Amino acid sequence: MTAASVVLVHGAWHGAWCWDAVTPRLRDAGVAVVAVDLPGHGDDRQPLADLHGDAGKVRSVLDEVEGPVVLVGHSYGGAVITEAGIHPAVERLVYIAAFNLEEGEAVGRAATLEADAASIDHSGRPDLGAALRSDDQGRTTTIAVERAAEILYNDCSAATAGWATARLGPQRMANFGDEPKGVAWRDRRSTYVVCTDDQAVHPDLQRILARRATDTVVWPTGHSPFLSQPDLVTRTLRELA
Repeated sequence: MTAASVVLVHGAWHGAWCWDAVTPRLRDAGVAVVAVDLPGHGDDRQPLADLHGDAGKVRSVLDEVEGPVVLVGHSYGGAVITEAGIHPAVERLVYIAAFNLEEGEAVGRAATLEADAASIDHSGRPDLGAALRSDDQGRTTTIAVERAAEILYNDCSAATAGWATARLGPQRMANFGDEPKGVAWRDRRSTYVVCTDDQAVHPDLQRILARRATDTVVWPTGHSPFLSQPDLVTRTLRELA
């Protein structure tokens, strides 16, 4: 049986660089892999795009991949693959602490169609909103350097957290209000990965979103397992591919 290729889509403020510990491991395991820079992120020099522009970038990458694809989205990248994943090459979707949105839903209103989302207890958790720093007249944000490790990389080494924090870039805030034009997980098999020590996306919200997936995997990690436990991420993606 021929393995599927893996296409990796990063979340907000990140770039394809966040997968740097996973991509060589997958290649060593014989799995073809592409990590995508969304417009304006990482090494991409195009202007920041809305959700639909981000999805279009992913679809253009999928156009170039031969054979079936396992399409992976992290955090906000889940919204991107929800729209882009209707591409005919996509065989399975993987959501890592991600937003597998419904029709009419946006990242900023995630799980609003699920009645019990309002009862999630956020006490004692870091406030991501308070860690954001606005620029470009509020159109984009970055994450305060002194808060990034606590929220995004809480189970990473200090060296890894510092390396990643130095690479974070601006994120267009309007994207969190964009609604997907397609909902790929309705027609594709999907796996939702719940990260139980996540300080950015509440694990209870992840469990609610995971109900929409075909199956669920649970990892005892923070928000960025591709940095803290790349072997675990690689093993799961290799098995799915």
